[in-house]
Amino acid sequence: MGSIPTMSIPFDDSRGPYVLAMDIGSTASRGGLYDASGCPIKGTKQRESHEFTTGEGVSTIDADQVVSEITSVINGILNAADHHNIKDQIAAVALDSFASSLILVDGEGNALTPCITYADSRSAQYVEQLRAEIDEEAYHGRTGVCLHTSYHPSRLLWLKTEFEEEFNKAKYVMTIGEYVYFKLAGITGMATSIAAWSGILDAHTGELDLTILEHIGVDPALFGEIRNPDEPATDAKVVDKKWKHLEEIPWFHAIPDGWPSNIGPGAVDSKTVAVAAATSGAMRVILPSVPEQIPSGLWCYRVSRDQCIVGGALNDVGRAVTWLERTIIKPENLDEVLIREPLEGTPAVLPFFSGERSIGWAASAQATITNIQEQTGPEHLWRGVFEALALSYQRVWEHMGKAGAAPERVIASGRVSTDHPEFLAMLSDALDTPVIPLEMKRATLRGTALIVLEQLEPGGTRATPPFGTTHQPRFAHHYSKARELFDALYLKLV
Repeated sequence: MGSIPTMSIPFDDSRGPYVLAMDIGSTASRGGLYDASGCPIKGTKQRESHEFTTGEGVSTIDADQVVSEITSVINGILNAADHHNIKDQIAAVALDSFASSLILVDGEGNALTPCITYADSRSAQYVEQLRAEIDEEAYHGRTGVCLHTSYHPSRLLWLKTEFEEEFNKAKYVMTIGEYVYFKLAGITGMATSIAAWSGILDAHTGELDLTILEHIGVDPALFGEIRNPDEPATDAKVVDKKWKHLEEIPWFHAIPDGWPSNIGPGAVDSKTVAVAAATSGAMRVILPSVPEQIPSGLWCYRVSRDQCIVGGALNDVGRAVTWLERTIIKPENLDEVLIREPLEGTPAVLPFFSGERSIGWAASAQATITNIQEQTGPEHLWRGVFEALALSYQRVWEHMGKAGAAPERVIASGRVSTDHPEFLAMLSDALDTPVIPLEMKRATLRGTALIVLEQLEPGGTRATPPFGTTHQPRFAHHYSKARELFDALYLKLV
């Protein structure tokens, strides 16, 4: 397999305004310079690797380590811009980060806790406590999210109860992007999207959900003022004298990576759905307004004054494939098994290898394989798991329609779609909709630059990402029948 393109262009082919865009991911902090077309500039890419600290329920990273990494990224980008004499054409600073995260910060601006990442589950018992105390359906109806260990409510209750000393010292509750901006440029403020991905935003009003904060006894003053995408910080006071010119340009408040992961590949409206198929999976669509009634099986994150992202997440996509690779002999003709017409005798599968998120949120759900017969072979098992993954996306798809999405195409990316492109043909069948593979790296970082470019140069001409050959539906009727069996199994076993 050849290298995956990044859309990068030489300085000589680029045009301003330029955006200094950065991303804090699960494995690295990275960044680069993007031109007005949304293309990364060759020679400006920077990357600083890191790992989360993990343990029983623990997933953290040192917040100041990330600040140091982003400092190095900015220095590298500015050195490259200086080399090409375009430093004065950098028009904005942008940042996205993994969602969700939480740091307690004292009055001096120092972290009292490590950055608690999305994968930290130590607040699990407080999720259950909140479920017993509040109307979760009403909470979801306001915020667009369910109670979960990755969101602020259970985490704040946990910290307040078990880390009372640190909690009482806190003057601020920040996410990792907010903390980086605060340490590097004295900037405060929380993007609408960050508040939404933290589970503390009323999706309908765009303000803090005071109902949940009051219930857990947390002062709303701990949080930065909510800022929409057209309200960047213009009062940066940089700590590094070499960055003095960055004080003269807007710093757009840090956003969660889920939003730009739609924008980067071009899934920018209600007609285009973005599908991610990596270790876990996701399906997202941008809507022009928050639905009056948010479907219970989905999350809904407000991202601006008007727009929101509606979608669902699957725990097990690449994880299910890894289980197959480890457990079931891989058929030599696997490509053919997946791309051809449905295979007679394929088992019915519930692919919940680590519990279910969307649409049932059954954390204790387990994987099930049924209808195994004497003639069932490895090819049937591989086909059955892949079909079940396609049906899992189909379930989210249906709920998105209830929220007001009117999709005409799907743009797909992620390791599973790259390693097993035939799966996208199956997905097209299950959704009865064309599926287009995205063939580029760092689409999320590009999306972060594009979101800012729409503020700097609204409606400007942007480059088109590289796509693969579109998959058209062929066997949609098969998935209607397969779905009936899937649903029957789900009702009995989950």
